[in-house]
Formats: sequence, structure tokens, C-alpha cells
Amino acid sequence: MTAASPAAVPLFRLVPALGVVQIFAWGSSFYLLAVLAQPIAADTGWPLPWVVGALSIGMLVAGLISPAVSTRIARSGGRSVLAAGCLLMALGQVLIGLATSLPVFIGGWVVIGLGMGACLYDAAFAALGRLFGLAARPVITRLTLWGGFASTLCWPVSSFLEHQLGWRGTCFAYAVIMGLLCVPLVLFALPAPAPPATGSAGDTPGRTSAPLRLTGIDQLKFILLASTITLCGATSAAISQHLLTVLQSQGLTLAQAVSIAMLLGPAQVASRLLEMAGGGRHHPLWTLGIAVVMMSLGLTLLALGFAWPGLALVFYGLGTGVYSIARGTVPLAVFGPERYAPVIGRIARPNLILQALAPSGAAFLLTRFGAAAMLDVLVAAMIVSLAVLAGLAVLERRA
Repeated sequence: MTAASPAAVPLFRLVPALGVVQIFAWGSSFYLLAVLAQPIAADTGWPLPWVVGALSIGMLVAGLISPAVSTRIARSGGRSVLAAGCLLMALGQVLIGLATSLPVFIGGWVVIGLGMGACLYDAAFAALGRLFGLAARPVITRLTLWGGFASTLCWPVSSFLEHQLGWRGTCFAYAVIMGLLCVPLVLFALPAPAPPATGSAGDTPGRTSAPLRLTGIDQLKFILLASTITLCGATSAAISQHLLTVLQSQGLTLAQAVSIAMLLGPAQVASRLLEMAGGGRHHPLWTLGIAVVMMSLGLTLLALGFAWPGLALVFYGLGTGVYSIARGTVPLAVFGPERYAPVIGRIARPNLILQALAPSGAAFLLTRFGAAAMLDVLVAAMIVSLAVLAGLAVLERRA
């Protein structure tokens, strides 16, 4: 069987189809409880921390299975894996909608976690890397542009559905979307299983999937890259959960905090458009470096109580926007297409696990020491991330 070349996979079909899948996959998992947590707790009497914590359990599951998922994609392609992920998310939504006890509710999130590990960004990036080789970079950029609208679109959709159907009906509606819309879109967008891509952007895709063996300098590069991506991911997860509280601690009303926080989305989209306009003319490490610097600058201004917190969030949003791209493109550039899928799967494990734990850790700092102390810790984490990234850049330049 001959693998599909980039020319044989029309991007006008693949990117919008997978983009819609990413919007609803993120919207029905990572962003779901932002809208439904309070109604669920009010209706069932389950403790709100446990309701919200179920998402963390799902993310832990996603992190644990990510290496196995990426290995499967490297061997047989992403079509069946992403389709199975969408089905698992649909099944998990059904379980949540039917749950009459907290253990069943958490069990539904375990199933959703399996689906998240098999169809969110890391799995999609692995599938694109296998399909296009080094030519995957612009495709990954376009896909993240679509995914950036997940919260913007799904928060109002979830709110509307909750008001019309209740929280259980909302879960059932997302189950239908994931099962009857997203699964066909995956099957429509991705070609049948084929050997993985190798070499440069113009190479013919390869015939085998080399097992991941990292030794010496490559192993050190992996540790440095995984550390940078994980620290950025954990910081982003903490801020996403506690930003409104931080802004209110600086004297803003809730309405003002919400208005300022809305700057994040446009800033993220703007940075992704700039990256797309750049056309990949620079090494992806520069993209990751810019992401870390912008995130660090934004958090530093926020920690210093800058007079215009909106500007701090614009810088931070610009950074998180290109971070989503860089975490998919840097492993491809550093380790090559043959090792890309297993590398990105291994990086996803600590990244997702720490993202699952970071909001709770940040909440402890917030309640025990205050918002300023929490921001100080996050700024320190970003400074460490920048230093680690500098070490990786030195190693890559010498290679």
C-alpha cells in the first residue's frame, strides 16, 4: 500500500473537517465543565470540587494513554485512532448524561479521557506528521487556528443547550455530535492506513515506522523539550482556571474581569494568523521561544499589578496562541517525521498529567498565600522554561 502524499490529501477537505472535530472535541471535554459544573452540582448535590475534579481525572487518563496512542498512529495511521477517540467521547458523554451517582459520573470522565487522548491535538498532530512529514508544519498551524475557536463557539452553545435541555440533555447532544458528525468527518478527512512519512517535505513517505530510541544528545533534547512544553502547559492550565479570581484580587469587578479576559481569544487567534503568514520561514524553536517570552512577559506584568491588565493579557494570549502551534511543530523539526508520533505521545504524558494537577496546586497557593504568590510561582516556572529552552536551542544549533 502506498502512503498518501500531501498533494493526494486536499487541505481544503482535511483541515476544515479536522478543525470542526477539534472544536467539538475540546468543547465537549476540556471546556464543558466551565458551563455545566454549577448546574450539575446544583441538580445532583455532588460536591463542586469533585464535579470539576472529574475533568482532571479525564486529563490524567489522556496523559497516561498518549504514548500508546501515538505508537498506534505511527504504525497504522490516525484515521481509525481519531475515529475511535470520537466514539469514546460520545460514549463518555452518554454515561455522564445517565449518571445518577458520582462514581458513574467520574467513570464517564474516565471514558472521555480515553477519547481525549485519542482525538485531541496530540493525536491529530501525530496523524498529520505521519501523513505529511516535515510538510506538516503549515497544516498543524491551520488546524490550531480552527481549534482556537473551541471555547468561543462551544461555551455559548453549551449554555444554550443547558437552558433548553438541561445539563443531561447537553451531554446527550454532544454525544450525538461526536458520534454522528465528528466520526464521519474523521473518516472523510483522513486517508486509509498507509506507511509513515520520512525525510524532508518533498520526500516520498516511508515504508516503516522506526521504533523510538533516544540516546545521548537526543535523549537530552527530549528531556529539555518535554520540560519546556510541560511547564508552559501547566502554567496555561492554572491561569485558565484562576484568571478571573486573579483579576478580581487586583481590584476589578467580576464584569470588568470577564471583559478583560475576553482579550485572550482574539490575541491567540492573531498570533496564529501571524505564524501562518510567516509561512514557516524560521525554525519552530523560534516560535516556541517567542511563545515563552510573550507568556512570561504577560504574567510578569500581571504579577506586578500593571495599570493596564488588558495589555498583560494580550501579551500572554499572543504567547499561548503560538505555544499551541510550537508544541506540535518543534518535535517534528527536532526529531524528524519518523520519530514524530512516538515523541509527541511521550511528551503529551507529562504535559497532560501536570495540566490536570496544576489548577489544584494553583488553587492551594491562591487560598493559602494569595494571588500574588501564585503569580510569582507561575512567573518563576516560565523563567525556568525559558532557560531550559535556551539549552535546547544550543544543542540543536550544534547538531
